[in-house]
Amino acid sequence: MQTGTSETQWRKSSYSGPNGGDCVEVADNSPSGTVPVRDSKNPTGPVVTVGAPAWRSFIEGLR
Repeated sequence: MQTGTSETQWRKSSYSGPNGGDCVEVADNSPSGTVPVRDSKNPTGPVVTVGAPAWRSFIEGLR
């Protein structure tokens, strides 16, 4: 997966404020079965890729 290119569509939570803060961004258009995650304050930094089932469990745990 290429990160930091126009092919990667990053987004962050609608709960994130306009000032950035401590947010993560996720890429929705990644290969099936993976969810790339990065620090919104460091968009050119490292990307952590987790399995989609693990990401769903994480999000459900936050709700």
